[in-house]
Amino acid sequence: MDELRQLIDLAGSRGWTVGSAESLTAGLFCAQIASCPGASVVLKGGIVTYWTEMKEVLLDVPAMLVEKFGVISRECARAMALNAQRIMDVDFAVSFTGNAGPDVMEEKPAGRVYCAIAKRDGTVFDFRFQMDGMQRNEVRAEVVRRMISNLLSVMKEEI
Repeated sequence: MDELRQLIDLAGSRGWTVGSAESLTAGLFCAQIASCPGASVVLKGGIVTYWTEMKEVLLDVPAMLVEKFGVISRECARAMALNAQRIMDVDFAVSFTGNAGPDVMEEKPAGRVYCAIAKRDGTVFDFRFQMDGMQRNEVRAEVVRRMISNLLSVMKEEI
């Protein structure tokens, strides 16, 4: 059984809900979850905040945090996940921010990605990836795959 199916089945059996805050993935995580039958029981929704301003307006990411660390940062990913969890009232919120390429952005190389998973209890797990030698859509697809796997691992720790 693939990890996406396992995630949907586990979350569904526990009554857990999932939401996302997506920047570089632009909704790809939600689309991937929604591609699996039974997703409607688990997936509450996602907030796509491709522009920095939208992170501040829709996800309450503080402008001072963005100024200090940038949007391609562990700190931004954590804030996005925590605030998405609160705003959507979900059991697990997953965030994605980074540079899919092809150019350097905020002095971070192409392929640099930060993600986070926030749980309802306020616990946050953060992840840093450096995906070299990939095209931008390969980076986006790979980070979604990895975060589905990471979210499943975090959920399994709850049982």
